[in-house]
Amino acid sequence: MTSLQRLPTSLTPLDMALDALLNGVEPVAPVELTLKEALRCIAAGMPPLPAYPPRDIAAADGYAFCARDLVGASSYSPLLLSAPPVWVEVGDSLPEACDCVLDSDSVDLSGPMPQVLAEAIPGQGVRRAGGDIAAGCPVVEAGRRVLPRDLLIARTAGIERLNVRRPRLRIVNVPGGSVTAELIAESAQATGADTVCFTAAGRDAGSIAAVLDDGACDLLLVVGGSGVGRTDAAVTALAARGEVRAYGIALQPGRTSAVGRLGKTPVVVLPGAPDQALAAWWTLALPAVDRLSGRHPRKTVNLPLARKIASGVGIAEIVLLERKQDMWSTLAVGELSLEAIARAEAWLVVSGGSEGFAAGAPVDAYMLRD
Repeated sequence: MTSLQRLPTSLTPLDMALDALLNGVEPVAPVELTLKEALRCIAAGMPPLPAYPPRDIAAADGYAFCARDLVGASSYSPLLLSAPPVWVEVGDSLPEACDCVLDSDSVDLSGPMPQVLAEAIPGQGVRRAGGDIAAGCPVVEAGRRVLPRDLLIARTAGIERLNVRRPRLRIVNVPGGSVTAELIAESAQATGADTVCFTAAGRDAGSIAAVLDDGACDLLLVVGGSGVGRTDAAVTALAARGEVRAYGIALQPGRTSAVGRLGKTPVVVLPGAPDQALAAWWTLALPAVDRLSGRHPRKTVNLPLARKIASGVGIAEIVLLERKQDMWSTLAVGELSLEAIARAEAWLVVSGGSEGFAAGAPVDAYMLRD
């Protein structure tokens, strides 16, 4: 049976395809999750925190003093005390009028009167009020990914749940591309998205259409079946259930990708080959996840190129990079081997309107490793 899928005579520029995909897409509503569930999600607005610690506390075990009372004290000129000093341990609140902590070696209690054998400066051995958490700061800035160190702040402040945006992703695997589908699912999970995976009963349009459901997801990804082979029918299935906004993207690899809508839900159809699927994931699906998450623009690392990158005009090409001696070294352009994918530290897109970059030119690349 001949496939009904046919690439159009002219490919859609990548930026136009992305605009078609993201048009009308807004961040999902925030939800409250436990700290464990919120890890890697994108933070939404949170109330400001109180200062921590709320007052000065001991940062070391020792004796609490007022530093100005110890001026001149030394082993040669001990300061005699009329009463034993107050012992504090890490985390204890300092007594009133005390602003430093001396270790036990600096105080001699062996004689009839306690003696101080060293000076101190204000704040020595002390954690100041607000020294760990300044009053008014959030647990995590809205739009930023929740990291393990953010959970440290939350637990210290006694917070058990965080307000985050967690888009729901539905990934449909077209039989024959399970390795790629797992790659995309794991990539999606790394963004903090709530991801569920399904496999179509077959590669025909009817079987694929049967699992295209927009009722419980914010983004639908179809992996495989996007080409023009005899058994490729993912784009045909999308057209039958929803709307194809662009098929045939001027992207190398990944030109058989497609974007569309199922109801109000954005859809990306990714090719079944790992390199092509990753290209579509980075340039189409990931921006959609970021938009739904309300994430701040992803940061790039700017370094000069070790050598020239040549690219053909009219097709956006994916470039894989690794860092060597504070320069970007090119691993692959347009054709991405699995070895290059595994080694790559960053990626960038050479625009379809560009012929590439000269050696030594600074380029902004998106990091692939935290």
